[in-house]
Order: sequence, then C-alpha cells, then structure tokens
Amino acid sequence: MQNNTSETAPKRERTAIYTVARIIFGFLFHTIFPLRFHNAQIVEEMQPPYIIMANHRSFADPMALAIKVKRYEIRFIGKRELAHGRLKSWLFSGLHMILVSRHATDMAAMRQCMQTLKDGHILGIFPEGTRHQPEMMQEVESGTAIIALRARVPLLPVYIDGKIRPFHITHIYYGKPMELDDLYAQGVNNDTAHQLCQRIHDVFYAMRDEVHASK
Repeated sequence: MQNNTSETAPKRERTAIYTVARIIFGFLFHTIFPLRFHNAQIVEEMQPPYIIMANHRSFADPMALAIKVKRYEIRFIGKRELAHGRLKSWLFSGLHMILVSRHATDMAAMRQCMQTLKDGHILGIFPEGTRHQPEMMQEVESGTAIIALRARVPLLPVYIDGKIRPFHITHIYYGKPMELDDLYAQGVNNDTAHQLCQRIHDVFYAMRDEVHASK
C-alpha cells in the first residue's frame, strides 16, 4: 500500500462555505444530533491523499466525517441531481463536491476523483451510492473499487452505527486502512473490482458485527 506520510504536504485549499458548514454542524453534533467517535485517532493522524468511505443513512453523514478531519477539507462524491439550480450549484462548489451521474459511466467525474487524489486531497465516498438501501452495502458501486485500485492510496472504512437523528447518540467507528496489495498485483480489471466490492461489503459487516457484539 502506498505510504501516506509523504514529506510533500498537500495543498490546503479552504473555502468559507466549508468552514461555516463545519462550525454549524459541529455545534449541532454536540447538541441536537450528538455523535460519539471511536478510534478517531486513526483519521486524525492520517495524511492525504487517501479515500475515506462510510455507509450512508443520513444527509448529515458527510459533515459527520468532516468534523474529525480538522486540518483538511474532504472532497465528497455526490449525485448530480443535488446541485440543480444556481444557489445549490454555488453551495456544493464551496463544499468541494464532485458531482456524478449515478446511472451512467461518468468519466469526467472519474477523472476529477483521480485528480483530487493526485493533488494530495482526501476523497470521500459512500460506496452504496444512496442512503435508501434496505440493507447496508447491499450493492457497492463499482466506481469506488476502480478509483481505489487506480489511485493506490489508503482506503479508510468508517462505520456509522445507525441514522443520525435528533437527541439520539450516534456512534461512529473508524477502522484500519484496508490492505489491497494483493489486488494491486492483479491489476485493474472487472475481476479485481468485483473482489474489492465484496471486500468492502465484508469489512463493513465485520465492523458492524464487532460493534454489536460489544454492546
């Protein structure tokens, strides 16, 4: 796996919109929508570039991941439909969102994701592609696997235990970066992409089972 402790620091391109959003959600996550983080030292010590990925249940999930990454601003992938209209387009641009067409092969978005990592940033991905799946990681988007295999940067799984909702503590667990050297050796193809999708599925279920067994 590529070492993510490069001596060359990534560019810290900050926007006022991202800063304000992090402040607002930081307040909300300490009051109305309380969060509890576990093993957060993993992400706090990591250096970009890397991919952070999580299961997806709430519209607030992206900012929940952003809260603990204090030194950098995550570039999240989001569906293009979210940015309809001039105001939304301006807002999501300030949040660094990479807009993607979910029901087609979006090569422009793929190139933007790869460039994001090449430039030394953090890419945020929800592998399920939507927060409305009946079961966690029932379908993992193949694009996630292709990006990870091509970029060869650390892939950090984060398990969100339930939906973020008012006056209910939601627990967020950080796992260890996934080991992908065996897949790198096989190259980027449909088979390795499928293997990685299955591995992502298995990692999240293992994290969930470990969390529930400890309760």
